[in-house]
Amino acid sequence: MPAPLSLVRAVQPGGFARWVGAEVLALVAPPRCAACGEALGAAAERLCGDCRAELPWLRGARCPRCALPAPCGTCPAARAAFARAWAPVAHAGPARALVAQLKFQGVLAAADLMAAQIAAGAPAALLDDATLVPVPTHPARRRARGFDPAERLARALARRAGRPLSRCLRRRGPPARQVGAPRALRRAPGRVEVVARAPAPLRVALVDDVHTTGATLDACARALRRAGTAEVVALTYARALRRAGQRLVG
Repeated sequence: MPAPLSLVRAVQPGGFARWVGAEVLALVAPPRCAACGEALGAAAERLCGDCRAELPWLRGARCPRCALPAPCGTCPAARAAFARAWAPVAHAGPARALVAQLKFQGVLAAADLMAAQIAAGAPAALLDDATLVPVPTHPARRRARGFDPAERLARALARRAGRPLSRCLRRRGPPARQVGAPRALRRAPGRVEVVARAPAPLRVALVDDVHTTGATLDACARALRRAGTAEVVALTYARALRRAGQRLVG
């Protein structure tokens, strides 16, 4: 029987003290699942068994441009400024809950878990020679939350993947709420205004929590291309899928 993950970490250099500290803290404040909030049996875990089992992993062939299961029909990213897109999970079930816990409840531990799942499965070609650039949150929302979810995710991914990070994008104009907005409104010209500080990195991997219509990713990629980036790819934690009527949901 393999050793528990918490014990494996404990025997690594410097791991014992961290493990003991985590277990002591767990006695005072029992750890909870980052997705559903259920109590966990060990401080080193982040998801309960049910949520781990129900993660909606995206397997099988996918369109390299839009990251939807192939064939994607009329590709929604056919005219996008990013060359490729990828995500490890669908925006459903525990994955959707993780995103919501990070963005709306401030559960920052969710960012590291999401980054670990991206790093474990992302095609190497998407990260090779790339600088990670988080999709920027509007300043008003950043002030309200006290943090930027995409930046937290990008920083965690940069640590795990050993890639540099650049906050070279910023939002301007009034904040436009994309969550729940119809596709046509999300993609309306000027709805998402993004500018880049020049010179931008030569090769960029955009990082965000969810890829829905791709409107925000496209606006960011276009800003980067105008600032000198030669190639942009999009890495997100979750991908919204199509349902009946070919409507993107999530």
